[in-house]
Amino acid sequence: MDIAKIIESLHPLERKVVPFLNQCSTLKDLTEKSGLSETEAMRAMQWLENKGAIKIIAEVKETIQLDKNGEEYVKAGLPERRFLKVLEKKILPIQQIGKEAALTKEEATVCLGLLKKKAAITIDGGVVTITEQGKKALDQTWLEEAFLKRVAEGTVDPAQISPEEKFAFDIFQKRKGIIKTDVEKIKRFELTDIGKQLQDTDVEAVETIDRLTPEMLKDGSWKDKSFRRYDVEINVPKINRGRRHFVNQATDYAKQVWIELGFREMEGPMVNTCFWNFDALFVPQDHPAREMQDTFYMKTPKSGKLPETGVVDMVKDMHERGGDIESTGWQCTYDLDIAKLLVLRPHTTVLSSKTLAALKKEDWPAKFFCVGRCFRNEAVDWSHLFEFNQTDGIVIDKDANFRHLLGYLKRFFAKLGFPKARFRPAFFPYTEPSVEIDVFHPVHEKWIELGGAGMFRPEVVKPLLGEEIPVLAWGPGFDRIMMEYYGITDLRDLYRNDLEQMRKMRQWMR
Repeated sequence: MDIAKIIESLHPLERKVVPFLNQCSTLKDLTEKSGLSETEAMRAMQWLENKGAIKIIAEVKETIQLDKNGEEYVKAGLPERRFLKVLEKKILPIQQIGKEAALTKEEATVCLGLLKKKAAITIDGGVVTITEQGKKALDQTWLEEAFLKRVAEGTVDPAQISPEEKFAFDIFQKRKGIIKTDVEKIKRFELTDIGKQLQDTDVEAVETIDRLTPEMLKDGSWKDKSFRRYDVEINVPKINRGRRHFVNQATDYAKQVWIELGFREMEGPMVNTCFWNFDALFVPQDHPAREMQDTFYMKTPKSGKLPETGVVDMVKDMHERGGDIESTGWQCTYDLDIAKLLVLRPHTTVLSSKTLAALKKEDWPAKFFCVGRCFRNEAVDWSHLFEFNQTDGIVIDKDANFRHLLGYLKRFFAKLGFPKARFRPAFFPYTEPSVEIDVFHPVHEKWIELGGAGMFRPEVVKPLLGEEIPVLAWGPGFDRIMMEYYGITDLRDLYRNDLEQMRKMRQWMR
């Protein structure tokens, strides 16, 4: 863009600051000279930089500034001087000096210590007397006062104060509310060749119109006007739109995928009895996963209610002797007190067991899913949290088979951006056959393990449904998928709730 076109594109704010560019070097100077607010002057500087007229340089500088008490002391004098002035006229008890000098109790106490240390006063029997050295001090300008006055006149750099000022600075830092250090952001600029050309041009002589009005359209006066050129590449303030947390975006998308595949959502509480969390899934009551080092048990209330239907008896019978199917069960005594214990759900599969128990035969075939939070007693580090997301699913259908299970999972992960999935034989307490699910990451070109799946064992299905029919089931973790998508390497970063991180995180789109 040549200089003529740049002049035609100047905003009114830019036109106001251009004449002062060679007279100023900082934003503060430009604001004072142009009469604009700091925001307006900064905006004009950014637009001029975008046009190549100036180069903005940002500097960060530590400064010493007056605090609330410091501002008062500059006007009324230091408390210790006011203290001495009162004593110069008369001898007073300690309790009265503060009132006479209009000092707070805390200020009066500080003055006693400081002035006694300087030998400016003596204290005898609760009565304070000014010394000759104290009287001489009243006729002098104190180092502390000189430093306070300098701070009041402008910003002071802690790195550039003299040893004497450093002494006063250290004293004031120990006292409450007199001075404070702050970080000042200084914006300065340098003229470029284009900026120097602008300085040699009368930008006010080029009259342009900033906007087209309805009146101009009506009377046709727009034909004789010269309109300002618009720079579509100009820097504008970044606006952060409102949106859901990126973890919620991911889980919402997963739910939508299952709904599109014809599944209905399962919902339920995060606290359930061991009966639904473990027993109904044919997990033995002495299984290591039930220990407190793996599972969060509730303290109050400690136990909950078992269902009143016959499902408890059927699950009990299945655990003790294998029910009426070809199974031996766990050959152990089933404890109802253990079944009643309340736990934070260690997996969302608890919703699958409760859903199966509530189904009627006329509801078959059916497909259900859930995406929800689970809790396990893990030591927290980059790869482990005590809470995580899991997606569960079940398909109840007399004609369902293992190939259908693999097909559902392949379809789901393909929609999440992982078209390649593989399955490895595995063992889980409540499914047989069972598989581990791996997906191939197309960017990192590696296989990622996500979790398990299989067909519910007859020991799970018969007590809950009352009949042995195929039930496909899966429950892979979902946090690993989110980490890969968002480029997160530490699981804890999913829930840091850092505002800057959430603003920069990309939208979940597949």
